[in-house]
Amino acid sequence: MTKYCYKIRSRNGAVVDGLQIYGRTEEDARTKLYQMYHNCEVITSGALSLDRPANSSYEDVLDLIVSNG
Repeated sequence: MTKYCYKIRSRNGAVVDGLQIYGRTEEDARTKLYQMYHNCEVITSGALSLDRPANSSYEDVLDLIVSNG
């Protein structure tokens, strides 16, 4: 799954920035967006790249803790 980021204008005119929604495709993410924000206007959108591995091992987590500690 990919995470998509949106900046929208809600139906009452408020601008909401930084909405992040997971979806298999951008169409799937937009469907979820429109379910949450009826009649919103999408101002900007884009896919976010996830630079971390999908599965982390116990050793990976410990390495992260030790390197930041």
